[in-house]
Amino acid sequence: MGAPGMQVKLGLFSANISLATSAEDATETATLAEGVGLESMWTGEHIVIPAQYDTPYPYNSSGEMPGAAAVDMPDPLVWLAYAAAVTSKIKLATGVTVLPLRHPLVAAKQIATLDALSGGRFILGIGVGWLAEEFDELGVSFKDRGRRTDAYLEAMQALWSQRAASVSNSFVKFRGAISRPRPRSPIPIVVSGSSTAAARRAARVGDGWFPGAATAEELRHGVAILREECRAVGRDPAEIELTVHDRNIEADALSVSIEDFVEVGASRVLISKMPADELQPLAEILTSRFGVAG
Repeated sequence: MGAPGMQVKLGLFSANISLATSAEDATETATLAEGVGLESMWTGEHIVIPAQYDTPYPYNSSGEMPGAAAVDMPDPLVWLAYAAAVTSKIKLATGVTVLPLRHPLVAAKQIATLDALSGGRFILGIGVGWLAEEFDELGVSFKDRGRRTDAYLEAMQALWSQRAASVSNSFVKFRGAISRPRPRSPIPIVVSGSSTAAARRAARVGDGWFPGAATAEELRHGVAILREECRAVGRDPAEIELTVHDRNIEADALSVSIEDFVEVGASRVLISKMPADELQPLAEILTSRFGVAG
């Protein structure tokens, strides 16, 4: 199992989520992920989850987010900064940051600082968000979150690339703004989401796309949309790296699923966070079956 010559990047999903946040858990998660040879670790985000909400969770047939009231979900940038200090090479990713809920000038400063302190290991995964009630609590319009995301990303990239940045769009206006430190190199932008809009946004502004596809067939449908939009904007689809999360936890089933995803075009597969005594042997099996890309 594991096609000859097949290579895939392996990462850890929801690395920051735990029953109780502690320095010990963060250290164990980060050092273990790096120690078993994973290429990256990805964090989730909700700034606040209302005790009661009507918006259906898009990745569960029940419409409810599993464990929302029972687990800690620390701030992804703070958690990754801690993880950066106890690791040296694993890439640090948000999967995702709900970008329209973060002021772009503040977020740009936080992200560039994290990237500088980690030695350029940061990957920015962005999403527009799905939980309308969370937007209500923060006083941000839910209906224009897509346009706000595009505007905020434009502002952040200007701050990272211009000595004194100026931006004027529908949601952000500033002139001659200096924000240092700057990232060591352009920060990879991974657009998350399974919608047609997300696929098209990835084609326009993304270095990668992270859909919520549960199967290779679902991914195939999304890739067709991505490629169509790439043709429309004049981009090579090969420039956009595909990342997926595989929910299998058994080695053989996971291996088959990885092969299916890679055949469709995925180059990074994220596995779920699990106890150390389960992750260690699983990672050893996967790295022996696949030529793990760095």
